[in-house]
Amino acid sequence: MSKRKICVVTGTRAEYGLFYPVMKKIQASDKLELQLIVSTMHLSEEFGSTYRQIEKDGFMIDEKIENLVAADTKSAIAKSTGLATVLLSDAFNRLQPDVVLLLGDRFETHAAATTAMLMNIPIAHIHGGEITEGAVDEQIRHSITKMSYLHFTSTEPYRQRIIQMGEDPSRVFTSGAPGIDNIIHLELLSKAELEEDLQWKFGKRSALFTYHPVTLDNGDIHDEIDQIFAALKKSNINILFTYANADDNGRVINQKIEAFCQTNPAKYKVVKSLGQLRYLSAMKYVDLLIGNTSSGIIEAASFHKPVVNIGDRQKGRLQSGNVIDCDLQTLQTTITHALSSEFQNKCKTIDNIYGNGHTSNIIVDILSNIKLSIIKKFIDMER
Repeated sequence: MSKRKICVVTGTRAEYGLFYPVMKKIQASDKLELQLIVSTMHLSEEFGSTYRQIEKDGFMIDEKIENLVAADTKSAIAKSTGLATVLLSDAFNRLQPDVVLLLGDRFETHAAATTAMLMNIPIAHIHGGEITEGAVDEQIRHSITKMSYLHFTSTEPYRQRIIQMGEDPSRVFTSGAPGIDNIIHLELLSKAELEEDLQWKFGKRSALFTYHPVTLDNGDIHDEIDQIFAALKKSNINILFTYANADDNGRVINQKIEAFCQTNPAKYKVVKSLGQLRYLSAMKYVDLLIGNTSSGIIEAASFHKPVVNIGDRQKGRLQSGNVIDCDLQTLQTTITHALSSEFQNKCKTIDNIYGNGHTSNIIVDILSNIKLSIIKKFIDMER
């Protein structure tokens, strides 16, 4: 029997890191064949040309989709989405996948879902049903859900939300978050190895900082970042920064991070893309995470690390008890509270609600054994 072709489409370093354990399981399967399309930030030198890391990890890239329009505006994101749709149609036509596997809520992910839907290719979606009220990601995520046929959710409440959206319960599975698999199964770097690799040392107190644009916020990003940096400087901690993603105003954030790190290179270090191994290793050794990224909400709990979550980007996402939400005005005092022995001890006792490291097994087992002929039959009937 021929293997079932599962086509993964990825556009960012963070998304690829979450995909990684699932892709490895597909690659090792005797029932599935992995097809891989990389796009957007992966192919941009500005964001670290992270397709090279994908190849270094042992994956063959079937298609490279160069769709990122180099401008820091909303119209550029719309154009990048349209270009991805055009190019992906050719890629899908050539690869003829049996299933397109997508994760999350990026604009290029939406383009991939739209293209696959219109080409009558079944879509399997990871991390649907989640709420992030401060970002356009929410509308994108729910839209992808309605275009998808199979759903793999990170928690049971998210499964119930997808069912409330009208999806068939027999096609919605609580799998957990694949990022937890990496924490359980990857052999992380030692602190000394990571410091040598980064050419930077953790301090007495250190933080990992990732901050993405709040896409539904029309505030002054320059003033916002300046306020954040003022609070970080007063907190007197060493900080490892990663780049923001390629959303509107992402480049503004990255330029300001670069300038800020130049003010004290011994305390502040920026890396365009840490990659999954270095990122998780850093998460293990810092004292807290600061920013507004989903990894603080989802993965950090597995390390029992405090998280200072700034603003509304992640508003509505379920938390495990290690997260403190704050605004710009309360950022400095929140960092102080997160570093207190009382809150540090609280974090040591929490369980991560997003899974226990078996997500990729669940997803690959379902992709391997579900009757695909029934999926295609239903797709034809529904349209």
